[in-house]
Amino acid sequence: MFVQEQVKLWEEHVVGEFVEKDVDLSLSTMVEDASVMHMPTRSGGKGKTELRTYYRDMFIPSIPDEWEHTMTNRVVTDECIVEEARVRMVHSKQMDWFLPGVPPTGKSIEVELVIVIEFRDGKMSAERIYWDHAAVLRQIGQLGS
Repeated sequence: MFVQEQVKLWEEHVVGEFVEKDVDLSLSTMVEDASVMHMPTRSGGKGKTELRTYYRDMFIPSIPDEWEHTMTNRVVTDECIVEEARVRMVHSKQMDWFLPGVPPTGKSIEVELVIVIEFRDGKMSAERIYWDHAAVLRQIGQLGS
């Protein structure tokens, strides 16, 4: 797979999640046994059946209206993309994948992410997202400074 095709596929996946909020569009970019894992909270799933439920019922509906994702660096190889990004949001919805069990605080959150996307057979096979969870908890007043 050419690296340009990987980037295009990844960007299509993100449009499905954050712009169109279309579960089928996001899943169309993935292999049947794909996995997604938000590493600090261990939230995610494996396989399209599990991921369909995850995206439909937990992830996509909980994305706040005020959400800004800015890529700061991207490294692309033949097998993967590693992307660094800054996310700014207002915690206006319950986001159990990001802040499990924490009701909306109305607080602004800014956090750096590292996203690792692996590819197989022309589709995404794995996505792992990392962030400093303690920094997020401090911003919403759940952890002392």
